[in-house]
Amino acid sequence: MPQAEALPLSAPNLTAVLFGLSGCLVDFGARARHHASPGTEHADATPGALDSLHSLQRQLIPCAWLDDLPPALTQVLASGLPGWIKPSQHSATHNPWPAPNACWQALMTLNVDRLDGCVLVSGEPRLLQSGLNAGLWTIGLASCGSLCGLAPNEWQALSQKEREQLRGKATVQLFGLGVHSVIDHLGELDTCLADISLRRLKGEKP
Repeated sequence: MPQAEALPLSAPNLTAVLFGLSGCLVDFGARARHHASPGTEHADATPGALDSLHSLQRQLIPCAWLDDLPPALTQVLASGLPGWIKPSQHSATHNPWPAPNACWQALMTLNVDRLDGCVLVSGEPRLLQSGLNAGLWTIGLASCGSLCGLAPNEWQALSQKEREQLRGKATVQLFGLGVHSVIDHLGELDTCLADISLRRLKGEKP
């Protein structure tokens, strides 16, 4: 019988995961900021969002979402999310993105005592830059964030080639910011977080 491949040493658990709200957990294409009165469709979870949150909950990894949209708008957008994920509202006029303050405030909301192992996931370049400035691991979302900027029906109406072109352009822009990983949407998050855990195990720092 072939010998089983030796398993790597246990990768360290993540400390916390922060999510952007619009263009990440909900509001595919980050379209709500362009509407005075966003409809319920903007509150629909993006592909993989709810599964990702439940996976992190099972692992007891604390999570919070953050956004710089007005509170009345974020309340509508977050209405379909689990009640246990904590909101972290940060004034857009006080140390706005890409200053790191919003990310640090979100981690304080979670009572996190260290930056090591903290990850930010977003499709918004300004928030990702905030995460980089805060010293976090960062994961950019190529298709559902503001760089593609398409509503779900618009995205689905594109040909495969058109989607690949938009996704590729967004990926280049996100890596250009300096983010650590880029995925299409949150359906790919578990694998990406596992990769970051292995990178940490090897001694890599954000």
